[in-house]
Amino acid sequence: MSSVVRNQGSCVAIRAFSPSSSFNRCSHGSASSDDATCGRPAWIGKGLTCVCFKRKGVYEGVCINLTPKQEERLKRLRHRMKVYFDGSRPDHQEALRALWSATFPGKDLHSLVSDQWKEMGWQGRDPSTDFRGAGFISLENLLFFAKTFSTSFQRLLKKQGGKRSAWEYPFAVAGVNITFMIMQMLDLDATKPRTFIRSVFLQILSENEWAFDLLYCVAFVVMDKQWLERNATYMEFNEVLKSTRAQLERELLMDDVLRIEDMPSYTLLS
Repeated sequence: MSSVVRNQGSCVAIRAFSPSSSFNRCSHGSASSDDATCGRPAWIGKGLTCVCFKRKGVYEGVCINLTPKQEERLKRLRHRMKVYFDGSRPDHQEALRALWSATFPGKDLHSLVSDQWKEMGWQGRDPSTDFRGAGFISLENLLFFAKTFSTSFQRLLKKQGGKRSAWEYPFAVAGVNITFMIMQMLDLDATKPRTFIRSVFLQILSENEWAFDLLYCVAFVVMDKQWLERNATYMEFNEVLKSTRAQLERELLMDDVLRIEDMPSYTLLS
């Protein structure tokens, strides 16, 4: 399991890596005490960070540098995160139509601005107004979820299973909020990494360029599961989202989670 140790006013995340992990050791040295860290975390150049890991009961300092593949995939993901939804763009219009088709197979969409969108959990007739918080990537996330895990997508959309609240969360708007929550959690837009979660995710991203989208799907089913366990109502949505983030962070920091598919909550998807 992982832990967090505070040192000189800073948080240094501790994670156990396997001996085969391709990290370069830094010069902070090591210590055998369970309270030891490699000292105050230092940012050394672009994309380079000093953190600590535990191997055979010993905490050791390491420097993690982005590989060319990580740099490229991070660049692509950052670009996706910065694209605003533009209703005048044909490709964005087509993505919106694709989302409708994946959500309601065989049911015609009368117009891109229509009361029909409320069936999916948008706030009004024009879903483009709800994308402002997280941009075009939130639409891409919903579409990925619908196409990759259609059974789970439909179950959450239709609020099937469990005792449901009389005031449920709106499905599509919840999806946009989940995208925004993950963007904040991973801190990918920062010039210098500020969290160990980000470093862990970049390792996962180097193995699968769809890691962000897969994490989104996991987050959605975790959110719904916690919603049901709390017997929550819409007024408690933000609290459920916070606990969802905490659950994702715990799972990403588990020693044996090297892919999104290794997260325990991934099994909730179907």
